[in-house]
Amino acid sequence: MSESRAAALRSLLFASSAAGMLVAAPAFAADVAAEEGVVVTADQSQPANLGTIDVNGQFKKPAPVSPEFVAPLVDTPRAVTVIPQAIIEQTSASSLQDLLSNSPGITFGAGEGGQPLADRPFIRGQSSGNNIFVDGIRDTGGQQREVFNLEQVEVIKGPDAVYSGRGSGGGSINLASKSPKLNAFTNVSAGAGADGYLRGTVDANLPLGETAALRINLMGAQGDVPGRDAVDYDKWGAAISLGAGLGTPSSMVFSYYHLTSDQMPDYGIPLFTKIQSRTTDSGVLDVPYDSFYGLKARDYLTNEVDTFTFKAEHRLNDFATIRNVSRYSQTLNDYIVTNPGDGGYVGRAADGTYWMKRGTKTRWNPVTTLANVTDVFGQFATGSIKHSYDVGVELSREHNRNASYSTYTTSGSACPTGLTPVSGTYPTATGNSGAGDCTPVYNPNSDDAWTGVINRGPTSSNTTEAIGVYANDSITLTERLILNLGVRWDQYSVKGVNATATQSAGVWTTTGYTAVPEQTWKFTNYQVGLVFKPTQNSSVYASWSTSSTPPTISAGDQNASGGLGTVDGVANTVLDPEDTESFEVGAKANVLNDRLALSAAAFHLTRKNALILVEPNIFRQEGEVEVNGFELGVSGSITPKWTVFGGYTYMDSELTKAAVVVSGTPPVASVNPLQGLPLANTPKHSASLFTTYRVLPRLTVGGGVYYTSKSLGGNQGGAGGGNNRIYAPEWTRVDAFAAYDLTDRATLQLNVKNATDEDYIMRTNGVHHADVAAGRQAILALNLRF
Repeated sequence: MSESRAAALRSLLFASSAAGMLVAAPAFAADVAAEEGVVVTADQSQPANLGTIDVNGQFKKPAPVSPEFVAPLVDTPRAVTVIPQAIIEQTSASSLQDLLSNSPGITFGAGEGGQPLADRPFIRGQSSGNNIFVDGIRDTGGQQREVFNLEQVEVIKGPDAVYSGRGSGGGSINLASKSPKLNAFTNVSAGAGADGYLRGTVDANLPLGETAALRINLMGAQGDVPGRDAVDYDKWGAAISLGAGLGTPSSMVFSYYHLTSDQMPDYGIPLFTKIQSRTTDSGVLDVPYDSFYGLKARDYLTNEVDTFTFKAEHRLNDFATIRNVSRYSQTLNDYIVTNPGDGGYVGRAADGTYWMKRGTKTRWNPVTTLANVTDVFGQFATGSIKHSYDVGVELSREHNRNASYSTYTTSGSACPTGLTPVSGTYPTATGNSGAGDCTPVYNPNSDDAWTGVINRGPTSSNTTEAIGVYANDSITLTERLILNLGVRWDQYSVKGVNATATQSAGVWTTTGYTAVPEQTWKFTNYQVGLVFKPTQNSSVYASWSTSSTPPTISAGDQNASGGLGTVDGVANTVLDPEDTESFEVGAKANVLNDRLALSAAAFHLTRKNALILVEPNIFRQEGEVEVNGFELGVSGSITPKWTVFGGYTYMDSELTKAAVVVSGTPPVASVNPLQGLPLANTPKHSASLFTTYRVLPRLTVGGGVYYTSKSLGGNQGGAGGGNNRIYAPEWTRVDAFAAYDLTDRATLQLNVKNATDEDYIMRTNGVHHADVAAGRQAILALNLRF
């Protein structure tokens, strides 16, 4: 960690503590006054409430914030999970991946896929890394997202192109940011824990007159990853939001968000393919789970995000409200990481030990995005039929640059002599990788000395431009029957420039630039849903929805391919979009005086035109996958003292159709070995439940249980593992939670994550490496409200 960043973090933690002492003093005084019979007017926190606060400071139930949701959640004919701010705080989440573990049916992929070392969620078995939104606008660029500025997270499951546009075959995730309110409050949190954990946040809302307010959120954090001692991080963020006209027909909000994150990247542990001998059933190499193959002297990961957003809204009447949101953002994903399963070579010494020459993955990937979304929404009636509608236009332009680094070793950990090659051509003492840089496979040393030359290569780039026009209508036919209709037309264009270069002794020589012709795709998608309401607070529904994924997204590609691929051996073939459709039936109910929300859904999802590898470097768009399953959800309070949030998802996935494999001389056609395999990152069973109970007026206890059955890894055609049958074994994690109200405004919160210190693999790439989950960690935080 740099001294400047460490100093900034210490300053933030000091400011958090100082603010805490300022607010704690009158809070403790209020306690004393109460004991002496004096009336205390401070409102006590209600951690049991799984809701949010509206612009006027009033409590409301969680609901999607986008105007594209034209009906209440109970009347929306599809599975939608809203993770409220209370869950973010009570689970002590600090990343999007942490938080989404509370929504079963979502997994995260490991590396590769065009987005190594960035959030790669899979929803219902479909890669959804390009389907993450912030306040309804697509959040582009590879990054690992923070949660300090979030009020809630909304997960739409199943094809949702009518809401989110291109590339949302499995669903999408919208991050709702904290916004200015008209009531004054300040929340301060300062936490410390095992493995060097330090985290401080400040959330201050300052009214500026009767209709304006300023909201400021600050965050600083540092620590190590439990069980992965070499993996550390430090990060800081700031979010400033200024609103005017709040609570009136015309309002404007200007927001700025910044995040800087520096960490030691972690590519986990190798697979059996590294030593060419399967030592476990899962195919994950039987090395200790704390084994770390990176180099502290070389490896790094930096994420930077700067986002400016302007939202203007004007309510004409009940019939029409106009909302316009504009955004400019810059993101940077910049890293050099040791990949233990790829790029390096393995040899076996005379004493039987295995030695690995380290290989690297590198990327310099800045992305600039300009986007504008305009909505007109409202309500009207045609006779006895009521309509709640939204029509809109989305415009966006993304400029994506990409370059790699050379990492030429001039001096490193010596490779033993007389090694017998096991995988790759070993050893290599010259060439682009340089001198020896070796470590024992079963006992790697991250403190190995290293010196060398690091140079960034030439930059390729691509520019995508997208237009989306959509309309959604919730039509109340009778008191019990609602018809939900949606349609969206999209045009997606991409063009780019590919750089070519050679490398020698760590020095790049650019040999030229090749323009990639512009390609354009147009597609239309639909949603139809019918809702029957047995009661006002319940519904039964059936729906059909579609989505289209352009090829540059389906491949997870961030280079300048322009949607061109090598199909049947023919290079630069224009690829077709992948098409996804889903049938879903379900039921929802708000029970116990509207305190508890229950949901159930069954779905059948099909994705067609999937690009399938049939021979080395030869693909065909003949793949078809299916996912059948059901899910259950619960959120809210069973009693005023007892809250629950969680669910269960079952998914039966399969690559049902794959192109035949042609091989041999003369060529012979055979069944693709991938056919019939489950999809990667798609476990059959996943469940989570986070619950709290107020056992005493000031004491709340609880915790979470998270379970995932075994999950195949792999990137080929969306299927898992190929013939290697690599998988992450099933795992169960238990978290513990306790909160004690010192005063009406001060609470001590204890979280113990992975309380049983379970060793498990979170996910596996299926081709190169597996990612190890964090070990046990205890975190104690002081949370203050004033």
